[in-house]
Amino acid sequence: MGIHGVDSGGVTWEEGRPLHANVDYQRGKSAMSAGALDTYAVKIVRMNWTDALTERSRVKYDGKIYQILPNTFNGHYRENTLQFLMQQVVDKK
Repeated sequence: MGIHGVDSGGVTWEEGRPLHANVDYQRGKSAMSAGALDTYAVKIVRMNWTDALTERSRVKYDGKIYQILPNTFNGHYRENTLQFLMQQVVDKK
């Protein structure tokens, strides 16, 4: 997984550094409660704390770009944990 960048006013994204994380699909009740119509498009990420990511970051994973879903970014600096849901950004050209 790599950071695709931090939103800089909605215009451009700056390439970041690679990070290590556990990425899995959301399944069952947790996917339904998150409102995921396509449960394979929403992934749950668990990793060690880093200040390189924020709720406004984009993530590049497996060659695809993902956005962090609102209100799912849960980080605990003291516990060294970070967890969030991400959904693939679809290019609507």
